[in-house]
Amino acid sequence: MTDTSRDQRALVLFSGGQDSSVCLAWALARYDHVETVGFDYGQRHAVEMEARQVVRRGIVGVDPAWGSRLGEDHVLDMRGFGAIGETAMTEARAFEVTEKGLPNTFVPGRNLVFLTYAAALADRRGLRDLVGGMCETDFSGYPDCRRDTLDALETSLNLGMAQDFRIQTPLMRLTKAQTWALSRTLGGERLVELIRTESHTCYRGERGEAHAWGHGCGDCPACDLRARGWNEWDAAGRPALSL
Repeated sequence: MTDTSRDQRALVLFSGGQDSSVCLAWALARYDHVETVGFDYGQRHAVEMEARQVVRRGIVGVDPAWGSRLGEDHVLDMRGFGAIGETAMTEARAFEVTEKGLPNTFVPGRNLVFLTYAAALADRRGLRDLVGGMCETDFSGYPDCRRDTLDALETSLNLGMAQDFRIQTPLMRLTKAQTWALSRTLGGERLVELIRTESHTCYRGERGEAHAWGHGCGDCPACDLRARGWNEWDAAGRPALSL
């Protein structure tokens, strides 16, 4: 562990998907030391666990400074938790809306559990900020992606661990098109291309077919959201996002 101030040390919840990849770039552009954590919860799209390593290796080439800032990667085994939910994220079932009005890709409490585990790891590693790709704009109706949920959790984590963690959500108010624009702002076309070709979003875990927006089945909710965001951004002339 370096002697870098805790204010300049962050832990990114890094799945290997589009959103977490942009968040990793965002963190590398802002902090002196950045570590990543991934969660194996038995997800159908376990290929993302492979994609995350490819993105980690590739992202250090986007900006010369990022290589020196990127620290250790951690992977936590949470398959026992994933089995509890019995959702379309962990079982081969059709994508649909449940009787609660939520998509059956929603794993109850997933972000709450992920952030709790991440905070415990951050406590041990001397990391202050927890960075996640949660978003209220394009969030598929997941209640644990809302900022008020995360504010409440942040308070609980700090009370329960006697800490001063900050849960950072740089994508919270962005659409998927704006997330593509942010990637261009942070790392230019080189970062856009890395995220487009190497990050993984498809819930079915398909990597075979390459679309304009990346690899995926093309018709699951995650692919649909990613494709619509790409098409909107591309049609607008692929602008950068003003920070």
